Amino acid sequence: MTHVLRVAIVDPKDSSRESLKSMLLGIDTIWLDADCSRYEFFQDVVQQTHPDIAIIALDAKPEKALELVARINEVCPECSIFVVSGSTDGNLILRAMRAGAKEFLTQPLKTNDIADALSRMEERRAGKGKTRSRGTATICVAGATGGVGSTSIAVNLACALAKNPDRTVGLVDLDLCLGDADVFLDTIPDYTIVDVAQNVTRLDFTLLKRSLTKHASGVYLLPRPVSMQDVSLITPEDLQRVIGLLKATFSHLVIDLSKGYTQNDMVAMSMATSILLVTQMDLPCLRNVVRLLATLGPMEGVGEKIRIVLNRTGLGDTQISLKKAQDTIGREIYWQLPNDYRTMVEVRNNGVPLVDQSPKAAVTQAIVGLAETLGGEQEQEDAAKQADPTKSSIGKILGFWSKGKSSK
Repeated sequence: MTHVLRVAIVDPKDSSRESLKSMLLGIDTIWLDADCSRYEFFQDVVQQTHPDIAIIALDAKPEKALELVARINEVCPECSIFVVSGSTDGNLILRAMRAGAKEFLTQPLKTNDIADALSRMEERRAGKGKTRSRGTATICVAGATGGVGSTSIAVNLACALAKNPDRTVGLVDLDLCLGDADVFLDTIPDYTIVDVAQNVTRLDFTLLKRSLTKHASGVYLLPRPVSMQDVSLITPEDLQRVIGLLKATFSHLVIDLSKGYTQNDMVAMSMATSILLVTQMDLPCLRNVVRLLATLGPMEGVGEKIRIVLNRTGLGDTQISLKKAQDTIGREIYWQLPNDYRTMVEVRNNGVPLVDQSPKAAVTQAIVGLAETLGGEQEQEDAAKQADPTKSSIGKILGFWSKGKSSK
């Protein structure tokens, strides 16, 4: 189920430990499971959390650290041990490797160093016949304006993905003020995104799933806050941690964005593999698409992921042709969904997804096709090459966005 590498670290030095934590939190393919400041406690931490990788800093007390490496290698042979040190002494490197370390990383540590070490570890695992960790398909659904059907598409896309028993699917309602994904699924959640964000450092995969609302379709829903006053409690940093934990738990993650394109929305898009920008064939929507592409297009880690989804095709007579729309926005239409107002109103009012209420409807088949296409693209990408874990651009995106806000 888990497609992100779980990591535990130990370093008695606060400054270097915090620096390492910050670096790891910026890598999308890593979930920081635990951090520890005492060598004597770390073995228990590893045995309780069962991480894929244990990172041990040697410099505080090298002899004690090397003893710890040997113990963890003995009691947790499935855990890959990386050691970190500012020393390049050959004898220290040799002793660390003999104790069971798989990688020796030299400080000051760079993100590329971790990326290369992860790549070598995956190659060793593949050589032993173990499955390589693969990326989670994270799909953000955004609207060119309100009322274009982005929430309907997000909810029904998640339910269509969940029809495949080999997939585990999470759905996040990031419209923190007016989101209604819970209404579409006719659920009354016990916990919301605020509860998870405020406790994310204490949650593990089991507790996370207990905090989500499981729908009969198999989709796990993380809804918006109950009170609007709670919206400010969710910071971009909190959301990054929440999405990281969700990506480590589910094979597919669908995020319904707000229409405000806030910093939280920017974080979600930076961590996505695909961004579906939903529009209709009318002038106000197409104008907004052009504006959004002008803003989001230059953002590294965002612009190249955007795909235009044309919703409610065939809705009334329009003087705007498909070719004219594509020429206007300067991009191909990635997917089209037919207009079926009666069916969509019925499923929304009944709180039943399309794949259950109207499996043979044209709009249902179109969404199922979209789900299979997006899932297939992710699988092809995983098979072709392993994702580069250094391509985390959250800081750049937030900086770009803040600069744009302040210049207005």
